[in-house]
Amino acid sequence: MINFEEELAKFEPSQEIAQIEETVLNDKMTDITDIMRELLEEVKQQKK
Repeated sequence: MINFEEELAKFEPSQEIAQIEETVLNDKMTDITDIMRELLEEVKQQKK
């Protein structure tokens, strides 16, 4: 039978996954919130 605690203790994440995770966390990605902020700022500037 598989001892899950033992298997988890031996687990080491793939190097590729670690590299992808680092890239994603360090990358400045634009999301819908950023787009909305830019649009709101443009509207505010036009009203002045």
